[in-house]
Amino acid sequence: MAPPVMSTPLEPQAGDNSQHGQNGQRSVTVRVDGPWWRRFLSFVGPGYLVAVGYMDPGNWATDLAGGAAYGYSLLWIIGLSSCMAMLLQILSARLGIVAQADLAQLCRMHSSRRSAVAQWLLCEIAICACDLAEVIGTAIALKLLFGIPLAYGVVLTALDVLAILWLQQRGFRYLEAFVMALLGVIFLCFAINLALAEPAWRAVGAGFIPSSQTVTDPGMLYLAIGIIGATVMPHNLYLHSSTVQTRRFSTTDDGKSKAISFAAADIVVALGLAFLVNAAILITSAAVFHTSGHAEIADLEEAYKLLGPLTGTALASVLFGVALLAAGLSSSVTATLAGQIVMEGFVQLKLPPWARRLVTRSVAIVPALLVTIVYGEHGVTSLLILSQVILSLQLPFAMWPLIRYTSSRDIMGRFATPRPMAWLAWAMMATIVSLNGILLSRL
Repeated sequence: MAPPVMSTPLEPQAGDNSQHGQNGQRSVTVRVDGPWWRRFLSFVGPGYLVAVGYMDPGNWATDLAGGAAYGYSLLWIIGLSSCMAMLLQILSARLGIVAQADLAQLCRMHSSRRSAVAQWLLCEIAICACDLAEVIGTAIALKLLFGIPLAYGVVLTALDVLAILWLQQRGFRYLEAFVMALLGVIFLCFAINLALAEPAWRAVGAGFIPSSQTVTDPGMLYLAIGIIGATVMPHNLYLHSSTVQTRRFSTTDDGKSKAISFAAADIVVALGLAFLVNAAILITSAAVFHTSGHAEIADLEEAYKLLGPLTGTALASVLFGVALLAAGLSSSVTATLAGQIVMEGFVQLKLPPWARRLVTRSVAIVPALLVTIVYGEHGVTSLLILSQVILSLQLPFAMWPLIRYTSSRDIMGRFATPRPMAWLAWAMMATIVSLNGILLSRL
């Protein structure tokens, strides 16, 4: 007999409830007894929706460029940014579980109207930058695999709106399963390509040792900040604080404590997978391009064309294209969800689900189409890397309220972030602000 599931009635949410029932809030039942791993599986999902953003086409552009230009030297930045991401996403999950409101809602509730609108606009800029990378990445993949011109491919990315509508009508678990399946495709493709690349594993290990050259070399610093921006994505902090509320856990202190533990385990496993994919992209680029004298490789299309000949098998290029398409499709789905959450949370702008998603998608498709028409097929990768740097510049504006609210006993009660963890989070934010400042001073 299967372990029983919770049948607790839906409880009222703290604060604003405009999203209740629309984004799957408290729609997924969870197991209350049985083996730990079966109870954990009830909470698996939100972490993978977040992990998608950590291996999107923007990550590919920065990882490829970093590996080709500097070999394995920037692997430590991928490791550092992955640890940052895990801590911030755990804080985001704690906030959603305990406060029963997402980060955008809390920003509106604890800020003036003018401040909330300003924060919303900054977040929309970040989502637009993220979507720009995802739309262009998907269009490039469609061109590489099926010969579809970039402009047509950009327009075709609008169809993900229909996919989201259909999946959400089926239930939030179907949306999570769809994204997790695409992540599995990405992981498998790059595991094979990594084996085909035959990297120097001793040099790979040395790449995880921090180097002062990362700060002193302007080119390396630019890519390092791009990697951080591509890995620690600001809109994911809003998304995760909302999606963890899809689980119908007990709202007692004991129920929240267990939910936090399972959500933390979910995000560590999911972002661990994202770390392996990002590291694999950079390692493959370093092993194939840097060692063969192709240090200038940063363009996704050029990497696709050279990967097969340099590894000795056309399979490497095909796997690269398939993984890129899966990354673009999955990350564009979650970015659209994040746009919906941010729009409703900050300014309570309520639209029919199809219209809201279409507006969010258009914000990315229109500039991506213009960029494609104006620049053609050249210079697109430079725009991908720039979009990730923009994300890094915007990140502190999302980190500040997250750390502040999770450290507040008025909001979190006994679940307020312990001081050592809060200090570590503030130190991370100071590091990102400092790196951003150094970059801006050198532009």
